Amino acid sequence: MKVFEALKWASSCLKEAKRDENAGEMLLRHHLGMTRTYLLASLQEEVPAVTIKKFQYDVNKHVDGIPVQYLIGSEEFYGRTFQVNEEVLIPRPETEELVLGLIERMKQKFGHNPIQAVDIGTGSGAIGVTLALEVPAIEMTCTDIAEESLAVAKKNAKCLGAKVQFVHGDLLKPFIETAQRFDVVVSNPPYIPDSDELSTVVKDYEPNRALFGGQDGLNFYRRFMEELPLVINKQGIIAFEVGAGQANVVADMLKKKFHSAKVEVVFDINGKDRMVFASL
Repeated sequence: MKVFEALKWASSCLKEAKRDENAGEMLLRHHLGMTRTYLLASLQEEVPAVTIKKFQYDVNKHVDGIPVQYLIGSEEFYGRTFQVNEEVLIPRPETEELVLGLIERMKQKFGHNPIQAVDIGTGSGAIGVTLALEVPAIEMTCTDIAEESLAVAKKNAKCLGAKVQFVHGDLLKPFIETAQRFDVVVSNPPYIPDSDELSTVVKDYEPNRALFGGQDGLNFYRRFMEELPLVINKQGIIAFEVGAGQANVVADMLKKKFHSAKVEVVFDINGKDRMVFASL
């Protein structure tokens, strides 16, 4: 089977199953170890039979609902390749916007001064590791309640050469207990309401602990409001990713807790209220 035939077969299977047809190209590139440019230049090349067998197996796995990122073991985030598995949420493009927005605000507020920052619920480490690599002055700490997730984040930090401290714990509790404070607290917590219907690809395979945030999806933000004053420095920055339609509620929570803070709701590239920043 030639490259173009393999792609055509995958596209047909995925379309019939109502899956993303681009997944076929991603999987074939993975198995052939090719860039997209090289793959498209090799459409008439024969694919080894053993490779076709592995490729077809993975296409059928994706038809069953397994995310492509778990099948290939990685996802791109902020121009870097992060390893992922079933223990962590797959990094999304919206979270790249959160990181970009936070970097801009840190530069404005802190300049080149040292910054103590913490990424709460780090998962794959996408946010914390990226910040550690993009901001030379930052001293980055990442925490998660799941040891399995921390193992993935640690591996990503090592592979990408990021200097990050990792702490196992529940939200901000480890730092409250040690009286540790930070200039920046950033988090992409679970914010999906428990009753929301999700696609099989997300619901059945990505970790529920990283998805659901209670009946209205706001449970973790409520906890943050109780714990943040004990951890954030007086001139600090708080940055949250939120679910569409939740930003104003979370912004109001921050305004009530930090009366003098400048609180911003920022929309993502798709026009959804996806980020909330508070500058104290």
